[in-house]
Amino acid sequence: MILINKSHPEEFILLGFADRPWLELPLFIILLVTYPTAMIGNIAIILVSILDPCLHSPMYFFLTNLSFLDMCYTTSIVPQMLINLWGSTKTISYMRCAVQLYFFHTMGGTECVLLALMSFDRYVAICKPLHYTLIMNQRNCVLLVSTVWLTGIFYAVSEATVTLQLPLCGHNKMDHLVCEIPILIKTACGEKETNELALSVVCIFLLAIPLCLILASYASIGHAVFKIKSSEGRKKAFGTCSSHLIVVLLFYGPAISMYLQPPSSITKDQPKFMALFYGVVTPTLNPFIYTLRNKDVKGALGKLFRNIFISK
Repeated sequence: MILINKSHPEEFILLGFADRPWLELPLFIILLVTYPTAMIGNIAIILVSILDPCLHSPMYFFLTNLSFLDMCYTTSIVPQMLINLWGSTKTISYMRCAVQLYFFHTMGGTECVLLALMSFDRYVAICKPLHYTLIMNQRNCVLLVSTVWLTGIFYAVSEATVTLQLPLCGHNKMDHLVCEIPILIKTACGEKETNELALSVVCIFLLAIPLCLILASYASIGHAVFKIKSSEGRKKAFGTCSSHLIVVLLFYGPAISMYLQPPSSITKDQPKFMALFYGVVTPTLNPFIYTLRNKDVKGALGKLFRNIFISK
């Protein structure tokens, strides 16, 4: 470990895959392709959801928020990853690390709750169709989304602030690709059991409880769908819900394996691959999952591209 005579280092060294340099160039190329792909895909969903009147519904309002969130999510970590993978220094300033910590966990915490809200929207639409417009009116949707974002911000500010106050004893090397709370706790010295316990408790509320609500919602949805007599109606309901369920599994699986265990028990390479998965892979796949399995979005995208082509 590099020792410095300050309470906080001026910069951190993000080791990443320095012990396996042959991985760095392929990973750099993959990120160089997936990052613009994720941005273009999510921007396209935001545009069609705003411009096409047929998509002015609560489901697409929530999807727009998810796309915007995914753009912020990848932007908070991928540019720094590209810089470190391309260069030989692999450093990040203390201030940039702190900013990344706040943004990364704001987006992560918000997405946990937003996915639960989207499953509730599908539950009301399929199981309570006569009350849907009353429950999911514009005012309630804005209020719910605002609450979701505030929850994510509160989680990030509280957990990141407490984590940044841990003594580092001069250690400024992190065996990771990004600045993430569990790794900072693991890097810190002294008594940190309280931080580990607090993180586990908070993540139960942000991960375990929303996931249980999502699964309960889909159990009710599945029961209701099988009662639909029309095969076309069943197909449409399954198509809409299966896209969201795939996104839930892709996001929650890696997040649970990373955050619902003590940071001290995290293995060497686990955080790197998990961060790549829920910070890069999932935001890149989300637009394709929603467009490939959704006729309304595909139709709106086709209409948007035709209008652009005609105008040119």
